[in-house]
Amino acid sequence: MRLGRVTGRLWSTIKTPEHDGKRFLVVQPIDAAGGDAGEEFVAVDAIGAGAGETVYWVRGREACIPFYPEQVASDATVVGIVDRVNQAE
Repeated sequence: MRLGRVTGRLWSTIKTPEHDGKRFLVVQPIDAAGGDAGEEFVAVDAIGAGAGETVYWVRGREACIPFYPEQVASDATVVGIVDRVNQAE
């Protein structure tokens, strides 16, 4: 799992049937300190995250699992909202 910050939503009027009713979020990857750590990307929202929230996301085959038993194609999926990050010193 990786950390990210939701920076917006992507609206699509036409989707494949498997994506009907699914929300798409624009996510900025971040490091544990909250700094940007890569380029923004689009992820399917499995939990109802909103703009400005820190989230964790998965990619690859794991990105499809939150929608099981539905067959939803996804390269990246937001699977949790982060309340706090504690770093060991």
